[in-house]
Amino acid sequence: MAAMAAVAVMSTLAATGVTVTGAAAAEPGPDRPTIRYTEYGIPHIIASDWEGLGTGYGYAAAKDNICTLADTYLMVDAERSRHWGPEGKASPGQSQNTTTNLNSDLYFQRIKDDRVVERLLDQPAPDGPEPEVRETIRGYVQGYNRYVAETGVNGISDPACRGAAWVRPITELDVYRHAHAEIIMGSADALLDGQVNAAPLGASSAAQPASSPARTAAKIRDAMAESRRRSMGSNALAVGSQGVSGGTGMLLANPHFPWQGKNRMWQSQLTIPGKLNASGAGLLGLPAVNIGYNENVAWSHTVATVAPFGLFDVQVDPLDPTLYLVDGVWERMTSQQVSVDVLKPDGSLTKVTRTLWSTRYGPVTTSMQGVPLPWVVSAHAVRDVNMHNLRALNTWFRLDRAKDVEDVVNTLETTQGVPFFNTVASDREGNALYADIQATPNITDEHAHSCLTETGKLLFNQSPRLPNVPPISVFDGKRSACDWPDDPNAVAPGLLDPHKQPRLIRSDFVGNANDSPWLANPEQPLTYPRVMGDTGAPRSLRTQELILTAQNRINGTDGLPGRGFTPETMGKLLFADNSRAADLALDATVTACRNVLLGRVLVDGTLVDISEACPVLAAWKSHDYTVDSRGSWLFANYWSLLLNGQGVERLPWRVPFDPRDPVHTPNSLDTGSSAVRDALGRAVLALRRAGIPLNAPLSDVQKVTRDGENIPIHGSIGPLGVLNVITPGQVDGEPDIVYGSSFIQQVRFTTEGPPQAFSVMAYSQSADPNSPHHADQTKLFSAGEWVTERFTEEQIGASPELQAKVLH
Repeated sequence: MAAMAAVAVMSTLAATGVTVTGAAAAEPGPDRPTIRYTEYGIPHIIASDWEGLGTGYGYAAAKDNICTLADTYLMVDAERSRHWGPEGKASPGQSQNTTTNLNSDLYFQRIKDDRVVERLLDQPAPDGPEPEVRETIRGYVQGYNRYVAETGVNGISDPACRGAAWVRPITELDVYRHAHAEIIMGSADALLDGQVNAAPLGASSAAQPASSPARTAAKIRDAMAESRRRSMGSNALAVGSQGVSGGTGMLLANPHFPWQGKNRMWQSQLTIPGKLNASGAGLLGLPAVNIGYNENVAWSHTVATVAPFGLFDVQVDPLDPTLYLVDGVWERMTSQQVSVDVLKPDGSLTKVTRTLWSTRYGPVTTSMQGVPLPWVVSAHAVRDVNMHNLRALNTWFRLDRAKDVEDVVNTLETTQGVPFFNTVASDREGNALYADIQATPNITDEHAHSCLTETGKLLFNQSPRLPNVPPISVFDGKRSACDWPDDPNAVAPGLLDPHKQPRLIRSDFVGNANDSPWLANPEQPLTYPRVMGDTGAPRSLRTQELILTAQNRINGTDGLPGRGFTPETMGKLLFADNSRAADLALDATVTACRNVLLGRVLVDGTLVDISEACPVLAAWKSHDYTVDSRGSWLFANYWSLLLNGQGVERLPWRVPFDPRDPVHTPNSLDTGSSAVRDALGRAVLALRRAGIPLNAPLSDVQKVTRDGENIPIHGSIGPLGVLNVITPGQVDGEPDIVYGSSFIQQVRFTTEGPPQAFSVMAYSQSADPNSPHHADQTKLFSAGEWVTERFTEEQIGASPELQAKVLH
């Protein structure tokens, strides 16, 4: 009777959208979307149908992050220049501030003019959204707009958009455009500017010497490597029954996403009784759990080594460069006038119009990652494997309801919606899954061999290798047969057969740290088409650290009690912030430092005394990047200078990389190397010029300021082989974290009972500085602590901070 009374009360409150607390908040109304908040502002959204679920999600997401969401809708609606002028910076891809407002607007306006998203919405599944997706997004729009209407633009608490004209009600199309922008962001950073600025150089330029294929390829490889270093990544580790203590399976999800902007993640639990119960996080504004768990399966994603695009080199007529040759016949490029509104300095609006060009293969580009691709005797056209992909929404909605890892594989194969991500999962039955099954260009090794240009061969085969740079195809566009062929087993035209894409199920462990699929588990190396990544090549130090962490814990050789993973040991090992680079090279670096004559190194004409650095590094015996570590910041600067953008295998090692022992090679740094001495000198000089003591604790130099309080942040950059990646930088002129560990979650399954989950949102749930959940989890992350998640109705109801918002 008490439960029935509570339901009646909740149903009455729903009419007015009242917030309730205590015992009443634990009982959701039968027909009203209910947002139940537990500790740290984590929303548990429950509804009787998909539309109601979307309503709750949209309202709660807007409440926490209205300015970030409104800014995103402004971007995909191609209106940044209208409100903020053409020169401001935009972040349409994986990295931050990669292009101008004007270029971003022209790019998205072209997509709007072509009705790309509308055409996809007109199609049934699998190309168009499944009914559950459509209903949820319909509800999301209602929830978002309800929050905007209730609050009013002038009542928004976040000063970033309080009173702003660009905060407005949204439509379903806005949400789908946002989803589409996230799906295609794997190519935006590299190719957006080149597409919107593409123009022929003219016949007079044909006589100028062209850059050689080797030089062009080297520039593109270097630029792509630098972009990958500044972009998001991730770790994921799935542990099966043989590697778990006190359970049947575990998963560690550790995405390294931006701390600002549209790629922030947001945590929620989504429940429709009898249909769905998934908890985790997703990209803000996409009403699904992208990384998380349900009753039987936990999953995560990592950025893969597949290039989600390819180029086609087409021969043009130098006297009429919009004519290009295919199969011996001249074809005319398609021109398109794209116009956007631009704010002038005097406050008035003007129209900027640009002519954009396309071929049968796709849009013309005159640069890749800032490297010029002159349109003179040939032009380069882009084919983006995700441009016609909204299937990812179907993928994530199905993953939220997966029953085991076999079901995960089936979802990946039948939707082929995952864009540029690996999938790592574990289930209650004790299986650990790695799968790189995604929207991949249909480029078999045979097709690549037949069609690659000279530049394409160098980019696709990558010699020398650069860390995490995907194989990029440049095909001969003069032959129509070089287009990506259609495969009858693929879900959409031009996609690689999903059955040819790598997957591995084991009972010990699998993992990925943004390297290729080759060593998901070193006991069972994988093979696959070259388009998916390399094999037999050096692994990043972060990959080595992930594998060694798993092996040592399962074998009980890591110094912690017992064998096998528990939530306690998983958390300790991640937040130990151990540096694989320090394990391999610190002792040799100290020896090299002590061997420098008179302790002085000549750096660009300046004699630098490095003798003080030697004892500082020697005292850093823990090799960690915890907040109180000393010497770690000096080593990080030194190591970055020593790498200088190269792969770790190109450093002066005495023992080179050996594909027969890829986890332990290369090793033994050459203590007599001049490169080591030079990097040490430069690091010491840089810290002294910045006024940073060589033995400064990490907490003094790596921190964020929230509400006037300095919060130290542990972890460090990926090239150091630290799993807990943290990349410091400047945001609005102030020190901050640009990207790194964002939503971190570990899940353990047992034979019976609910999943046991622990998580932390490193930058907290809300970007609003006036929200109580703007920095609460950031402080938790700083202390190396976790939130014990609440999954069952009993657990949610027991929260001492439980509050509920019931929506009509």
